[in-house]
Amino acid sequence: MATDAPPPEGPVGTSPAQPTTEAYKAVQASAEFADLRRSFRSFAFPLTVGFVAWYLLYVLLCSYAADFMGTKILGNINLALVLGLAQFATTFLIAWLYSRHAATKLDPKAEAIKSRMEADA
Repeated sequence: MATDAPPPEGPVGTSPAQPTTEAYKAVQASAEFADLRRSFRSFAFPLTVGFVAWYLLYVLLCSYAADFMGTKILGNINLALVLGLAQFATTFLIAWLYSRHAATKLDPKAEAIKSRMEADA
């Protein structure tokens, strides 16, 4: 959608100072950044491995245990359908858990690093 309105007025040439390459390297080598990486990895890697294993188990059961997966649960609803829908539920659960983890653990640490870098620039 196009508009005829001019861009907003603002100070010209007053962009914030950008940190140098050396500043980024120093932050990357800091214990604070290592703690942020550790917090992310200690959450993301186990959940990723667990979900991939759960997904592969579902695929293998569907491929090699058709009689077991065809077990009727309720009416025409069988175990394969229930486990397949559980894949979706697991995906949403992991996304929700990650969102909570990021908001409580990762974002405050990242914001502290960002604030320190902006103050130093």
